[in-house]
Amino acid sequence: QVQLVDSGGGLVQAGGSLRLSCATSDPTLNDYAMGWFRQAPGKDREFVASISWSTKTYYSNSVKGRFTISRDKSKNTVYLQMNSLKPEDTAVYYCNADLTTISSEKDGVRAVPGDFWGQGTQVTVSS
Repeated sequence: QVQLVDSGGGLVQAGGSLRLSCATSDPTLNDYAMGWFRQAPGKDREFVASISWSTKTYYSNSVKGRFTISRDKSKNTVYLQMNSLKPEDTAVYYCNADLTTISSEKDGVRAVPGDFWGQGTQVTVSS
């Protein structure tokens, strides 16, 4: 059973920064695409960012230029550095493993989540 542990959420003022972490004890996940989704109250879960096993990255339009996803394979950990945070970034953020990211000029970037999820970490951005 794959276990992902999300951490790093918290309360921050608009314009501030947070870094989320997604850790696993399973080194085989280094061969998987990893990513982050988020869910705000009353809204559907949405794709935020992903990173392939070869470290190619994808971002939703809403976070591009502000968020950076990275991975440290020696620590079996994926990070989401979030800068210039806005109140609309407030959500529970979930790490996901083995997602499929599809990028096209016509439709932009979208992702189909994999079966493995972290427990979620709350990010609250005050105005």
